[in-house]
Amino acid sequence: MQNDSTHLFFTMEFLLAQAEGGAPNPFIQFLPFILLIAAFWFLLIAPQRKKQKEHARMISELKSGDKIITSGGIFGTITGVRQDRFQIKIDDDTRIDVLKSFVQSRQGDETPGK
Repeated sequence: MQNDSTHLFFTMEFLLAQAEGGAPNPFIQFLPFILLIAAFWFLLIAPQRKKQKEHARMISELKSGDKIITSGGIFGTITGVRQDRFQIKIDDDTRIDVLKSFVQSRQGDETPGK
């Protein structure tokens, strides 16, 4: 037990001696930047990646007959699925092609505030 406290004392003494004189520790100088990058990751990047993955999963699960809302605010029903687009029926005799990336949500799945 005495060795641990003696070791801790000498470590603290060494750190204080370096802080008073000599070259500053480069890790300590970059620590605020490292913490800032970590904060950006957890607050901005990670939630956005999660949202993108959920959207991609929703797009891949869409099939004919599903009701969707496009990012332009068009409500429609999918009548055809192609590699990069959906054909949607927006009226009795009106059909349009919409790129998959412009489908915002499935009708009934949208949540207020998102």
